Amino acid sequence: MKKTLLLVIAMTLLNCNGNAQKKEKKETEDYKVSKTDAEWKKELTKEQYYVLFEEGTERPFSSPLNKNYEKGIYHCAACNTPLFKSEHKFDSGTGWPSFDRTIEGNVAYGTDSKLGYVRDEEHCATCGGHLGHVFNDGPKATTGKRHCINGVALKFVPSEE
Repeated sequence: MKKTLLLVIAMTLLNCNGNAQKKEKKETEDYKVSKTDAEWKKELTKEQYYVLFEEGTERPFSSPLNKNYEKGIYHCAACNTPLFKSEHKFDSGTGWPSFDRTIEGNVAYGTDSKLGYVRDEEHCATCGGHLGHVFNDGPKATTGKRHCINGVALKFVPSEE
């Protein structure tokens, strides 16, 4: 019983993420596309808002974009900035759309320590929307990077070929 209680307390402390830090981050960063929370909520679905602006994560294997193999460009679902090319997408087996590189200059990086360890977080450089995380376990034959992205944060635009 004591071990269970200690585990619950430890998990609670590790997962605490103060709202003051989130608000400070949004207020101090300037993006080309900046809207109020009310405006974003009006334009996006609840799940899109949760992932993009509350830094949530969608369930693995829930996005139809995970198994999308069409040619095209993946854009930010909030501001339509092109982020990833289909030619750089690969099946990582993780349940989220994965890419080995970004479209240069359109993705910004930060750190995320909500799980008790540090991860490299990715945001849209235009609107600040949370996309996912980048890891160093991608294809060795290309960049070695795995940009693990929430499908709900993306909008796929097929090629006109």
